[in-house]
Amino acid sequence: MKTTLSLIKADTGSVGGHNRPSEAMVAMAKERLADAVKSGLLSDGRVTFTGDDIALLMVHTYGVDHADIHKFAWDTFVETTNIAKSQGLYGAGQDLLKDAFSGNVRGMGPGSCEVEFEERPAEPFIVFAGDKCGPGVFNYPLFSCFADPYHNAGLLLAPEMHAGFTYNIMDVNYTEADKVITLKVPQDYYDIATLLRDPNRYVIESVVENAGGLTAAVASTSRLHNIAGKYVGKDDPVAIVRSQKMFPSTGEILSPWARAHYTLGDNRGSHHVAVMPVVQNSIISFFDGPTIVSAAGYCVHEGKLTESVDLFDQPFWNHIRDKAARKTLELRDQGFFNPAMGPHDEMEYTGVVENLKRLDAKFVTRSPKK
Repeated sequence: MKTTLSLIKADTGSVGGHNRPSEAMVAMAKERLADAVKSGLLSDGRVTFTGDDIALLMVHTYGVDHADIHKFAWDTFVETTNIAKSQGLYGAGQDLLKDAFSGNVRGMGPGSCEVEFEERPAEPFIVFAGDKCGPGVFNYPLFSCFADPYHNAGLLLAPEMHAGFTYNIMDVNYTEADKVITLKVPQDYYDIATLLRDPNRYVIESVVENAGGLTAAVASTSRLHNIAGKYVGKDDPVAIVRSQKMFPSTGEILSPWARAHYTLGDNRGSHHVAVMPVVQNSIISFFDGPTIVSAAGYCVHEGKLTESVDLFDQPFWNHIRDKAARKTLELRDQGFFNPAMGPHDEMEYTGVVENLKRLDAKFVTRSPKK
């Protein structure tokens, strides 16, 4: 029997602005998840938060895109929204962009990714959760840990990975349907790089190992402004990455995060900042940021999760957090001038466009001098 991991996350309200969900909201989510395990809908699960988002990690046997699993997640977020409203919290139900559940949370606001597999004798994996960023935040780390021997020494040392990996990449600016391209490393390395250099448009949806066709990683791809037609908050994505044996080691998967690479997010989702790897259940603070990503390691066996290991809660990552803070402050010193603030195509969902339209009407075309 196959095991399915479903990871669904949403911002449904926050204490003190964009900071963290209340304890009552998290307690409600945990209570509902425990009831789902008792009822047999789930075999196991965990509730965590990253910044102002609540994440549901659910283990079951129903496969991906199962309506009952997605409805459970949606109803849980509705319940936490109700608590947020009763407490007068900011942004209650912010990521619930539709009025009623319609079979799948994709396209409704929450970030989601899922993977189904036959369990290996040992099945380690990592859950990544980002806040104040878009799904393109995973482009650099997932490209580097599966395709770059600077980070993945196994590409040189482990025969299991010598065949490389396949990337499924989505054009998230195309809103009529899912528009996806499939490319392989090593043969399509440069073509993949050409796309992934633009993380606001081309986003990694999944990675598959070439030798056996096993799914190695999945990531959410929703852009909230594509759903709402305006800025309603950043997309706050999630990812699941399997590790060891035919996949990169846990350390190789984590290695690219030491770059503290720049991404678009932070305050009002409109500023470039360095990604800060943080411990579990961290809050948002500086400039409604900075962009943060947490990493929890698990093993799953016969549908049951082990306790988690907080992979960024180790002294090495204190140095990287300092590095991310320095890089962020250096770019923040430039204020609203590009490239500190996002490019024009990312501003079209904000008030900047209306201001430009108003100002454009005041421009005067001068007659050329004779």
